[in-house]
Amino acid sequence: MSNVPAIRLAFYGDDFTGSTDALEFLCRAGLKTRLFLDPPAREQLKSYPDLQAYGVAGLTRSMSPEAMETTLHPAFLQMKATGARHIHYKVCSTFDSSPTIGSIGRAIDTASKIFHQPSIPLLVAAPALGRYCVFGNLFARMGIGSAGEIFRLDRHPSMSKHPVTPADESDLRLHLAKQTKLPIRLLSILQLEQSLSEKKNYLQQQSGVVLIDALYTSQLSGVGELLDELANDEQLFSVGSSGIEMALGQHWRATGALPESPQWNDPGAASPLLVLAGSCSPVTAAQINRAEKAGFALFHVNENTDAACHALNNGQSVIIHTGGHERTNAALIPAEQTGAALGYTGRELVAKTAVKRIVVAGGDTSSYAARAMGIVAVEMIAPLVMGAPLCRATAPGSSLDGKEVNFKGGQVGDENYFIILEKGKL
Repeated sequence: MSNVPAIRLAFYGDDFTGSTDALEFLCRAGLKTRLFLDPPAREQLKSYPDLQAYGVAGLTRSMSPEAMETTLHPAFLQMKATGARHIHYKVCSTFDSSPTIGSIGRAIDTASKIFHQPSIPLLVAAPALGRYCVFGNLFARMGIGSAGEIFRLDRHPSMSKHPVTPADESDLRLHLAKQTKLPIRLLSILQLEQSLSEKKNYLQQQSGVVLIDALYTSQLSGVGELLDELANDEQLFSVGSSGIEMALGQHWRATGALPESPQWNDPGAASPLLVLAGSCSPVTAAQINRAEKAGFALFHVNENTDAACHALNNGQSVIIHTGGHERTNAALIPAEQTGAALGYTGRELVAKTAVKRIVVAGGDTSSYAARAMGIVAVEMIAPLVMGAPLCRATAPGSSLDGKEVNFKGGQVGDENYFIILEKGKL
C-alpha cells in the first residue's frame, strides 16, 4: 500500500483537551499532524499523503477499566497496522486516573498484549507545562501557562481535590501499582546523565513499566533520542503526557530530521466568543470570574438559550457553564451528561449566531462535547496559550464545520485566558 504516508508517531489521547495538547507540540516541532475522533484506517490515511503524525481524541479518561479495554484493544491494533514508528497512549500530565476510572494501568495491560517489547516507557514530566518528575514523584504548577506556585501532586490545591480522580499519592510508581500488576521501575533523574547505550540497556533489561524522570526541558531531547533508539528495534509503544511529543520533536529537530518550525499566522480577534465550561477546577473558576468582570455574560447550560443567543447577536461574549466552577452539586454530574449538554447547546448557538470561535473548558467533558457538536477531526491553526492550541474543526453537517475551536483542560491558563481567546493574542 505505497500510497499510505510514513507515520512517525500516532497517539491515542484519553480526552480531547489532552489530545490537542499533544497535537500542538507535534505541529510546533514541524510535523504535519491531524487529530481524529476515531482511529483512522490505513485506507483513510491515503487521503492525507503528507501526513507525518496523527492523533485520536478518545474518551477513556472517564471510562471504567472494562470499557477502556473494550475500546483500546481494537484501537491499538488499528494504530499498529498503520505502521507508525511510535505509538503513544497520551495521558494527562497530572496523571488523572484511578483503579476504577481512567485506569492508566488497564491501558498498559491492554497494550502489553499487542506490543511485545521488553518494557514500556512512561514519561509524565512536561517541564514546558509546569510538570516535573523527580525520583518518581510528580510536581505540578498551579495553572499551565501561568506563573502559579508548584506543588507536589498530592498537595496540589486543585488535583488533590479533583471531583473524580483526586490525587492522594505523588509517587507515580505507587499510584500506578494500584492499577496494574506489572512491575514498575524508574529511570531516575541521575540516570539521565548516563550514555545512550547504558539507558537503552537498562530499559531492555527491565520488564513491565519504566517511569522516566525529567526536570528541565533541556533533558527531553536525550529522552527523545532514547525512545527513538528503542524504536529502531521494533515499533515502540509508550505512555505519558505530551512530554513524549516534546521529547521526540526536540530530538528530531536536533538531528535535522525535521524542517524549520512553521510560521503561524496571527489568528486575530473573534468577538463575540462562545465558551462552554464544564470544568470544576479553581483555575477555570478564576478565569470565568475574570471574564464576567470583563463583560462576558454567564448562563447555566439548563437555561433557555434565547438570552444567550440574544447576547451573542449583540456582540457580547458568552459563557455557558454547568455550575462546576461554583462547586455546586452540578459538578458531580457525570462527564458524559455535562459534556453532551454543553456540546448540543454550543451547536445550537453557533447555528443561530455569527460566532466563529468556540472554547471548551474541561478535560473530563471535552470529548463528549466535541462529539455532540459533530466534530470528527481538527487541525491546528495557531498557538495561543501553551498546551491549548487554536484549531479548525471538521464537522460535516454541523454548524461547527470550519469554525475555530479551542479545547482547554481545567488547569490551563492564567485568569485572562478567555479574554486572550477573544482577542486572539497574548
